[in-house]
Amino acid sequence: MKRIKHIVIASLCVAVFSLSQETDNSKRGTTAASFLSIGQGARAVGMGSAFVAVADDRSSLYWNPAGIADLYNNGVLVDRTQWIADVDYTFIAASFSMQDYGAIGFHLSTSKMGEMDVTTVEYPDGTGEMFDALDVAFGVTYAVKLTDAFTIGVTPKVVYQRIWRMSATAMAVDIGIKYATPFKGITLGMSVTNFGQKMQLAGNNGVVLYDPAPKEKGNNDRIPANLLMEEWPLPLNFRVGLAYDLLSTEDHTVVLAVDALHPNDNNESVNAGAEYTFQKFLSVRGGYKTLFLDTSEESFALGFGIQKELLNNVSLRVDYAYQNFQRLNYVQKFQIEIVF
Repeated sequence: MKRIKHIVIASLCVAVFSLSQETDNSKRGTTAASFLSIGQGARAVGMGSAFVAVADDRSSLYWNPAGIADLYNNGVLVDRTQWIADVDYTFIAASFSMQDYGAIGFHLSTSKMGEMDVTTVEYPDGTGEMFDALDVAFGVTYAVKLTDAFTIGVTPKVVYQRIWRMSATAMAVDIGIKYATPFKGITLGMSVTNFGQKMQLAGNNGVVLYDPAPKEKGNNDRIPANLLMEEWPLPLNFRVGLAYDLLSTEDHTVVLAVDALHPNDNNESVNAGAEYTFQKFLSVRGGYKTLFLDTSEESFALGFGIQKELLNNVSLRVDYAYQNFQRLNYVQKFQIEIVF
């Protein structure tokens, strides 16, 4: 057993050292639907977004779909994010336990940008028209415990984006596992998110009037044509993490978590966080996101939450998170979860 522990510790050290060797080959800005990379759930974000192995509330539907198999109750979660540039994000998640047959869940995430003036070279102050943008992702999850220690979950989902009269749709899938290791209090979690089709915008805004022979007289110089729009992949992300129950008594619990991330549109990084809970009522959290990623504006995160029993088996949980974005200021998240 001790030898296995030494191997695990050595492997983690090698992984952390590898992640610290950042290169310039990050492929930043090369994916569509970047809103899918924005963390959901104030509790998870308050822990520095180190949540793939914790995954024990409805926000698991974003981080690790296997997590809802460990929830032997029903619940609904609503998360609201005040994002950069006055963009608001809403995340709604629900899961329902089927006891020995696993659990099912649903989630919907949306973002909407306020209307802006349409401008052109000829009309830099606006044409009188307005445009907006909309992002939507909807998924259905099934998760089940294959053994007392091992759970797996899968989420097929549809992703939709629209800007003015152009839109794109893609299908994707999230897959996650949780494993209660033989080491006391240590849980391993892994997930692959946004594995799916590429997205390609199409619509009326891609129609232009084209002159195939501009040097010839008498030809038709107003032939309708479509601009060629490139296909872009979704922000695929692979996460692996550990959660450790450092302290677990009737009045006090402390959870430590660390995640390693391998996205397809950035360099590898590490998230780390912790949560302290007093008498299952008050929780305080802290963490740091994108360790070893020197070019990231994301840094520390803080949060707190309260949980209160209401009527019979109904309880209410309210959470808040603050995430620092350095030169881009900060982001706030508010979350309400009702469990029944």
